Amino acid sequence: MWKARTFLYEHRIAGEVIVSDNGSTDRSIERANQAGAIVFHTDEKGYGAALMNGINNAKGKYIIIADADDSYNFLEIYPIYEKLINGADMVIGNRFAMSIERGAMPFLHKYLGNPMLSFLGKVFYNNSVDDFHCGLRGFTKDAYLQLNLKTTGMEYASEMIVKSTINNLNIEQVPIRLYKDGRSGKGHLNTWSDGWRHLRFLLLYSPRWLFLYPGLLLMILGTIVTLWALPNPQQTLDIHTILFAVGAILIGFQSVFFAISTKAFAKHEKLIPRLSWLEELIDKITLEGALIVGGIFILLGVSGFVYLFSIWLNKYFFELGIKITMRIAIFSFASTVFGFQLIFSFFFYSFLKLQTKK
Repeated sequence: MWKARTFLYEHRIAGEVIVSDNGSTDRSIERANQAGAIVFHTDEKGYGAALMNGINNAKGKYIIIADADDSYNFLEIYPIYEKLINGADMVIGNRFAMSIERGAMPFLHKYLGNPMLSFLGKVFYNNSVDDFHCGLRGFTKDAYLQLNLKTTGMEYASEMIVKSTINNLNIEQVPIRLYKDGRSGKGHLNTWSDGWRHLRFLLLYSPRWLFLYPGLLLMILGTIVTLWALPNPQQTLDIHTILFAVGAILIGFQSVFFAISTKAFAKHEKLIPRLSWLEELIDKITLEGALIVGGIFILLGVSGFVYLFSIWLNKYFFELGIKITMRIAIFSFASTVFGFQLIFSFFFYSFLKLQTKK
């Protein structure tokens, strides 16, 4: 704590040093009080819960947060403060751009977990943050309040950057040093469970990568295979392949609509500031239009079933052969299911939009 107080004194900054406690069992609170820090307590467990408790009680315009285990040197945080006073909304430390002291970061975190999750965060959200999980970062209080952060666990670090990107905040980075922490006991970070929490959050806040892109890929591949194999009974790709291809189309379509519906819900809950071009395009399709198109697909499917039933009654069913009859059956089945999917999906989407307007 004395390093933080020394930093404020040396740079003539009027500020406060806050420690947020959510159940420490060592002497850290006693030491914080001795160092002149302001201690706020909360019963809610978790990394994010502790940070929210401290940040919500902070009075300053600029806030700089870091782990209180001496892994970050508060005497070296001026570059973060400088960027904040020069107009940055959020400043993230980049441990990989300067130095990581030997033993300060586990091997898997250094060479797999952090680089991979940061890479996915950059791809999913189109930002330039190189160290998504750095514990040393600064931001303005106004920017923080705008984000409306919710998570209470380790994924809080990812949520802060993701929402800052979504809300078009001015995010800057500074190279920092990471030191071996001064803990006497084992750290709270769990490699696999906390890594999964970060990955899960990145996926859940990016319906494009979780639903849209995989869904479009399935639909495109399934459509190509179906259009090639369905009208060509003599080709190598037979009914079994067509069945899986049709399944890919149906699953892909549902996945795409999950993406669209998720975005609509997120807009309604003010989790994102605006809809994407895809939702805006879908908005131009009326429920009535979707009902007509869905009805046509259902009619085609039912017609196929009726045709198969009629040739069965007239004893031509087995003469056509399984390659022909199964193609008709698969097409009829897929057309019927797709029609109902389309109708039900647009009813659900219309309900979401109704709630959004409300």
